[in-house]
Amino acid sequence: MDNDLKNSERFADIEPRRHFLGLAAIGTAMLALGTALIGVLRLPMPSIFPESNPRVKLGPAGRFADTEVTSLPENRLWIYSDPQGLYAVSAVCTHLGCIVSRAEDGGYFCPCHGSRFDASGAVVAGPAPRALIYLELALSPDGQLVVDQQKEVAPDVRLTV
Repeated sequence: MDNDLKNSERFADIEPRRHFLGLAAIGTAMLALGTALIGVLRLPMPSIFPESNPRVKLGPAGRFADTEVTSLPENRLWIYSDPQGLYAVSAVCTHLGCIVSRAEDGGYFCPCHGSRFDASGAVVAGPAPRALIYLELALSPDGQLVVDQQKEVAPDVRLTV
């Protein structure tokens, strides 16, 4: 009889542990589910957010007129100068918004997904659905070059300085 009493005392201690382990398993599963849900909800959000002001001053216009091409990675664009004037080409790939690089031949390539563009920005290969975007350039009253990163222009539009 003493043995039965000892066994019942020992098993009485197991029940609260089982209850605790069950709650711990449910809590861990809920935490994992919540973390996964946050990841799923974040997925459709773009990794690059547009600036609050799409018009950005780039500096004195004369600085760009003297060079054939100027890379501005902080603004994700290139400024080109030719005999007709200045023009800006966006460095943002039209596929998923990656930043494209300039190739040796003057074209562009997306290091992430393999899109390739010729020197004028037209799609040559890869998943990009359209050509690189040409952006509107203007002069501010103080003589600085201003790009509007939300206004697309035709590839033949130039700003004469």
